[in-house]
Parts: sequence; C-alpha cells; structure tokens
Amino acid sequence: MRILALCASLTLAAAPALAGDLALVVGTERYDTLPRLSRAAEPTVATSGISALGFDVAVLRNGNAEDTRAALVRFLGEVPQAGRLIVALSGRFVTDGNRTWYLPADALRPALIDVGGDGVSLESLLAVLARAPGQALLLLAADPRATGDFDPWLHEGIGALAVPQGVTVLTGEPRPVAEFMQNALARPEGDLAALIAADGRLQAQGFLPAPFAFMPPLAEAVVPATPDDADIAADDALWRRVVAQDNVEAYRGYLRQFPQGRHASEATAAVAAILAEPFRDERLAEEALGLTRDQRRGVQTDLTTLGFDTRGIDGIFGQGSRRAIANWQQENGFAQSGYLGMEQIQRLSAQAARRQAEAAAEAERQRQAAERLDRAYWEETGAIGDEAGLNAYLGRYPSGVFAADARRALERLTAERAAAQAAREASAWDSARGRGTIEAFRAYLRDFPQGAHAAEARARIAALEAPVTPEPEPEPEVDGALGAEIERARAAEAELGLNALTARLVESRLAALGLDPGPVDGRFDSSTRDALRRYQERNGLIVTGYLDEGTVARLLAGVLDD
Repeated sequence: MRILALCASLTLAAAPALAGDLALVVGTERYDTLPRLSRAAEPTVATSGISALGFDVAVLRNGNAEDTRAALVRFLGEVPQAGRLIVALSGRFVTDGNRTWYLPADALRPALIDVGGDGVSLESLLAVLARAPGQALLLLAADPRATGDFDPWLHEGIGALAVPQGVTVLTGEPRPVAEFMQNALARPEGDLAALIAADGRLQAQGFLPAPFAFMPPLAEAVVPATPDDADIAADDALWRRVVAQDNVEAYRGYLRQFPQGRHASEATAAVAAILAEPFRDERLAEEALGLTRDQRRGVQTDLTTLGFDTRGIDGIFGQGSRRAIANWQQENGFAQSGYLGMEQIQRLSAQAARRQAEAAAEAERQRQAAERLDRAYWEETGAIGDEAGLNAYLGRYPSGVFAADARRALERLTAERAAAQAAREASAWDSARGRGTIEAFRAYLRDFPQGAHAAEARARIAALEAPVTPEPEPEPEVDGALGAEIERARAAEAELGLNALTARLVESRLAALGLDPGPVDGRFDSSTRDALRRYQERNGLIVTGYLDEGTVARLLAGVLDD
C-alpha cells in the first residue's frame, strides 16, 4: 500500500458536494511491532474546540496502514473545495535527514528502501496543504526521547522540512500539541503567532505573519426552521440507517445532512463515545462471534497453556483474561486490543495444541529416559533376587516398573524365612523336650525368646527348679532300731531339699543300673523307693529307701563326672 503516492495522486480528486473547513487528526500510541509511544493518541480527543468553530473533523486513532489510507482518501477528496485545512499527526516519525515519514500502527521495522510503502510522506502532505496558502496548518507531535537508528540511512525523528509558501507547521510533544489544539487553537479569530509565543512549548516553521488570525470567527447561532413532515420522515429514515451502521462516518454523514436534526445530539454523543473507545471495532467484532462460556473457557485454557495468566478459567473475560489476550497479541504481532477475532482464536488454538503436543512428547521422552534408568537399576539390584537388592530397588523406585515384582519376591522370601524359622524352632523344642533338662529349655529360650513354646519352656524350668516333695507312701512296719534309722533317713532326705532336676538324675541313674525306678519324672514313688532299697542293699548301705548325702554322692558320682 503506497500511501506516499496516494497523497500526491489524490490532490486533484473530485470534490464532495459540501465544502468547508477540514481537519484530519491521526494519533498512534499502540504499535503492533514497534514500542508503544505514551500519550501519542491524546490529540485525537482534543478536537471538540475546532469542531465547535465549524471544522469537519476526521479522527483516526491507532490506525493501521489500510485505515490511514482510507482516512487520507476521504480527506484529500474534500481538499479542493475546502476552506481552512488542519492536519495533525501524532506518533512515530522516521527520517533520512531530508525526507520524513509518519508510521501507522502496523508498520514493520522501517528501512530506507521500503519505508515509503507503509509511511505517510510529510513532503507529499505539505504539497497538498500548499493548495490552500495562508489557510493550511500542519501539527506534528513526536516524543523527542523516542530516538533510534533503524538502518544506516534511517533514524527516528522529524527531519528538515522544506515548508511551502503559505503553510504553517507546528511541532511539539503529544500532550502540548493536544492542549494547544483544545484550547489556544480553538479561539475564534485568535492571533496564531501570539498564541504560539504565549504557549512556549511548540516550534513554528513556515508561514507565520504577525498578527495571524487563522481560525474563523464564532459562528452566529442559527435558529433552525421548523421541519415539515417530509423533513422529519427523511431525518428519521436516515437516522435508522445510521444506527444500523453504527460507525463514525455514518453519524458524521447524518450531522452533515441534518446539523440541527432531531437526532443531532445523539449523533454527536455517539461520535464522542466511539472516538473515546480505542478498540471499539475489535470489541464489536468479538461480540459478533457470540462465544459461549465453554468457548471462552477454551480460550482461557489455551492462553494458560502458552504461559499467559488469565487469573482463572471460568468462561468470563475479566481484566486478567483481557490482559492475557493483549500480551499474547503483542507477542504475535497483533494490535494489543484485548479482544479476539476468529483468526486470532484459531491461531491461539493451534499454538496451544502445538504446545500441548510438545509437552506430551517431552513427557514421553522423560518417561522413557526414566524407565531406562529404572530398568538398569533393577538389573544391578532387584534382578539378583536377594532381599538387600530388592529393598534397594524399592527404596529408589517405590512405584517403578518392577515394584510389584520386587514386593512379591520380598513376600516370598519373608514366607520362606518364616517357614525355616518355624522349622528350626520346632526342632529345637523337640530336642529340649526330649532332653527335659533346665539347660535344654534355657538353650531353646536363648534361641527363641519369643517362640511358640517360650511360655511352656519357662514353666518347665520353674517346675524343674522347684523342691521335690516326695509323695507319701505306705511304709512297711519296722520295729526297733531299723525303724528309727528309717525315720532318720526320711528326715535327712527332706533336709537335702532335692529339686526336680536332681530327682530326675537320681531316677535316670537308678534306671541305668537296671534297678527299675519307674518313670523318670522327678517324682519319688514306691517304684523309686524300691529301686533305692535295692541300690542300698547292693552297695552295703543301710536299707531305708531314702537318700542321704552319702548315698546321693555315691549314686551320682559317675553322672557328675560326665
């Protein structure tokens, strides 16, 4: 789109039916790819004063190259039959030193070889304004701090201007230019030279005589004629069409045709409201899509997937979602409106799908890498099959590929160990019970202190260690000295305090000598007494059937030596 050529070629375009004072105000604050320029759009909302003096004002805020082209087409088409001309450009300018271009919102990083394809040539615009000598004013608002070199031949700023005869050029920062337009410039028949000098913030070039009453006088109030029925019908019919179109040009067209019409105040308010909302078209376009709540949730999910915080996924586009949308738009080269069109929604969805696929692929890659490490560690530990290796594997990979196998193997080893332990215990108990001695039962308890037979072993030890109380038994009646000897022997045995272990040893010894003491159970019954009598008789001892120290020592001598 060659805006440079357009400015020159349309100077001779056909004039509209109506003529008057014209103003074109263009301000660009938000750029798609270039940095934002703070306050650059302020002149676009400082037009009420010149509108009140009768200027037909066209305003473009944050317009792209196509929007700028359309605005210039309309403006240049009205220039030949117009009176006073005012053009205000606010935003970024680039220059090669001799030529200067104004950049629209979608301008790419400019280079000398192609800057004319996107930018508005100030030289061509000055040539257009020269068609109204003494009645043409160009205001240029730029931020002097916005400096930069785009290539070796092009840098940011306004270069030297060859101002044609009869054209006045004012330059300054956006806010001072906006304030000058709204206040000083809006004074009827004000002395432009004096007003510029009084302001002190603008620099003037070109035509500036003193005094210089550039602006027209205040128009006298015109009492509108009472409209007839036909006029009212035409007014209402046009208004219905204008409301259906709902854009600035439609409302201004209505005001040109019916400046005192039945809906003039509504049209003026509508124009002001539209101009005050920088992204109205984008908002209306999004509303026209009729996104459902689920679709909005999908947009929020996609934004979150791409790392843009929507402050919740609830299907409601609040401030967090609008900010996330604007940040995504900036990153993707769109105007940062915070509103989405269908093309942007589709691109956003595709990006999120790609990001999800990438994340899934990365997760799978990490899973495979982790599984390789898992399997390698298993080969070094659990695959060997011992308890230490299995526990080492589960310690590092409790949910690993072989975790279930490792736990089953440990359960099997535990069961085998328990079975072996039970078998050893059973064998030890059988041995202790067979020997029937205190030491045998104590050996069992040392090896199996919590064994299945521990309580019984302790009971048997206690029984063996308890003193033996001989059971009373009928004794043969003995008279005289032998009877007295037997009584002494009974008393002597009682004084010995034999325990069950000693009693069993005595019984075992008698049995070994073939004297038939009866059961070897540590209990001296009649069979035991008979065996003792036979032993005493065989060994030339007094036959009493009771034990004394001498009999015990002699009887157990061999056993104790063993």
